[in-house]
Amino acid sequence: MVLGIETSCDETSVALWDGFKGRLLSNITLSQEIHKLSGGVIPERASRSHEENILPLVESVLRRVDLPLSDLCGIACTQGPGLFGSLAVGFMFAKGLSWALGLPFIPVNHLEAHVASLFLDPPYPPYPFLCLLASGGHSLLLRVEGPFRMEILGRSLDDAVGEAFDKTAKMMGLPYPGGVEIDKFSRGGDPHAYSFPSPRVDALNYSFSGLKTAFLYFLEKKIKAMPKFVEENLEDLCASIQEALLAHLLSKLEEAVEGEKIYHVGLVGGVAANHRLRELLSERPWAVYSPAPMYCTDNGAMVALAGHWKQREGILGSWEDIPFARSKIGSS
Repeated sequence: MVLGIETSCDETSVALWDGFKGRLLSNITLSQEIHKLSGGVIPERASRSHEENILPLVESVLRRVDLPLSDLCGIACTQGPGLFGSLAVGFMFAKGLSWALGLPFIPVNHLEAHVASLFLDPPYPPYPFLCLLASGGHSLLLRVEGPFRMEILGRSLDDAVGEAFDKTAKMMGLPYPGGVEIDKFSRGGDPHAYSFPSPRVDALNYSFSGLKTAFLYFLEKKIKAMPKFVEENLEDLCASIQEALLAHLLSKLEEAVEGEKIYHVGLVGGVAANHRLRELLSERPWAVYSPAPMYCTDNGAMVALAGHWKQREGILGSWEDIPFARSKIGSS
């Protein structure tokens, strides 16, 4: 029984994984609504919210399955990358709880945990497989050989795709988190109503800053001529910028698939919940795997499962471990 704690950004999430039966027993995620007021995550507010919510969530998760603390076998938590203050709250809480109960302390790399989310529910991808990790903080193409054996094939050189979604949404006056809003309004729009330049990037890397800037200049020009342009064309705008962002995302994935000759593809991270991305991937001649939308965003379930794997392989933490804000996969 491994307790998983996730506090890398603005979601406080706690879950319980039953390693004996290989299933998730409980998972509770609390999203911090306060950040909608400011149009983005404010690190200090996020940290304070984690402090207030982490103990009640742990108690709720254990109460749901009527499990006493004495039945736990390990405490896993996100070590990084993420917001340092947010990470520190969950990390120090987990470390203290492990020490008090005499249980193994298991730090987990947040990005490796996202890949682990593919194994929360069947069907599972066979090793090796390619994985597109697309979120608010990361855009990575990975070759995955095992739970903690991953090679980065490509990464974003500037903005992550989720960040580009949020920033372009803000340009249109949509609330945070913007990616969800664009996805919602795009369903009624024409994805080819407006076109934007395709980024040119070497190798399998990404660049979303140019698309973001092109969209800004496009809006400024249109609004100058027609002040209500965004309001009157919101659905088409959302559909078009979404199509441009996803086209760049998938172009590199297609290159990776052909280059590696691997046709099993995993999709994880918050952007993996985007309906259009899933739709476009379903049209590819690949075997595509992705967790349920609730496990695409940051959650304790993926941390608990990754923690179970690490404990099974004897990869444990020490009392000297500290959180880290930035890292490469495999550094945990």
